[in-house]
Amino acid sequence: MSKHAPEPVSIFDARIMKSALADSLKKLDPRALWRNPVMFAVEIASLITLVTFVMSLTGANREPALFTGLVSLWLWLTVIFATFSEALAEGRGKARAASLRKTRTDVKAKRLQKPEFGTPFETVSANELRKDDYILVEAHDMVAGDGDVIAGAALVNEAAVTGESAPVVRESGGDRSAVTGGTTVIANAIIVRITANPGETFLFTACGRRGRGRPFP
Repeated sequence: MSKHAPEPVSIFDARIMKSALADSLKKLDPRALWRNPVMFAVEIASLITLVTFVMSLTGANREPALFTGLVSLWLWLTVIFATFSEALAEGRGKARAASLRKTRTDVKAKRLQKPEFGTPFETVSANELRKDDYILVEAHDMVAGDGDVIAGAALVNEAAVTGESAPVVRESGGDRSAVTGGTTVIANAIIVRITANPGETFLFTACGRRGRGRPFP
């Protein structure tokens, strides 16, 4: 099975930063910002102080122009920083999902004839897996597709998907049986039943719809 891991996605990547800056300006639209009541209120205050500042410069009121100008500046910086941070997180998430999806084309899976340890297997591309196929995932192997653990227990590194550095236990039965394509088994071996066809997996969803389903940073 392929051991290729997704390339790390830096938050300071120039392409991500440039895209995030453009998106942050779009997010200043009140129709988009109203979903965040706090920042929406700050934006309204920013507009009010900006109008007051302009009026002070023109002599329409007696408010000190320097004071109102500084207040308006800080309020606008607060709003822009908030929208930029949100856009940057979304951009990094999309880039990571795209990297995972690209990596998945190189992943090979050990497809089992029947869901039992010791059963003969054939090596196939991850794109050939279909719902209800069974695969063997051993230590240091990458999980080739979304599925449920039906046999065994293993320590799984999900950092490439969730961003969490601490590995988690995935085992058959209970609420800790789900595994995601693109994660890596660190220790032990598990048998996974594939639960999604190509184009319906977490990686595809994350790229197409900003990671709906499982969390994605």
